[in-house]
Amino acid sequence: MEIKAFKMDGLGNDFVIIETKKRNPISISKEKIIELGKRDSIGFDQMIFVEEDGVISNHASIKIFNSDGDEVDACGNGSRCVAKIICDKKKTEAAVIETSNRILKAQKISDNSIRLAMGEPIFDWKKIPLSENIDHKKINLNIDGIELKEGFALNVGNPHIVFFVENCFKYDLKKIGPLIENYKLFPEKINVTFAERKSANNIFVNVWERGAGLTKACGTAACATGVVAFEKSLAGNSTNIHFKEGFLNIEYDTNISMTGPVSDIKEIKIKL
Repeated sequence: MEIKAFKMDGLGNDFVIIETKKRNPISISKEKIIELGKRDSIGFDQMIFVEEDGVISNHASIKIFNSDGDEVDACGNGSRCVAKIICDKKKTEAAVIETSNRILKAQKISDNSIRLAMGEPIFDWKKIPLSENIDHKKINLNIDGIELKEGFALNVGNPHIVFFVENCFKYDLKKIGPLIENYKLFPEKINVTFAERKSANNIFVNVWERGAGLTKACGTAACATGVVAFEKSLAGNSTNIHFKEGFLNIEYDTNISMTGPVSDIKEIKIKL
């Protein structure tokens, strides 16, 4: 069996996006997702299934799977890529995307720039979630002999912890990333960001994604970092979060919005 799909990325954070129907859904096993996600195969950080609403033309629901085959609740850059597909297909400037736990509103700013309203961050320790009631703004960890101070945990559709450090790239995230991701304090695992403040509105980040590993960019990590920077009085409510291939602008005033580039849409075929 061969199906049509789309390959896209946001700042190098890449996705395979598959359109499916409620009456005739496409199902891919966890093992097959893992196989297809490998870089010697199609390769992607996340696979996203898009089901269009039969009534509202610019509305769609999505299911998101990391390259390890596990389903997750949020993917900021992937949602922006889906919004680009919907806007181009329906010849509209706006799209509404429903995830498993949020309704996201997207706006097409230019041909390859999408703004996504992400909703409010969650600070309740039970909903982040953490396994115990501790100060989520000041989490200290000893990981492989490295003392990490004042990590700030929150949920922006998925769980994140952000550490502000002097040099975010001096840490070997291939080594310590999975140790933090799977730490006992985080019952649903966690996304890990090391952030470095360059100026009042420019922050560089190094990100380990839960279930995907090191990625070139991560939209929800950018959102989490923008929120944490504001809450720590390290930045204002509009911040550029820099990755290796560019930046996302994060605005935060109770609600979070993320604006940045997406790639052109490339159609591919997948053999199942």
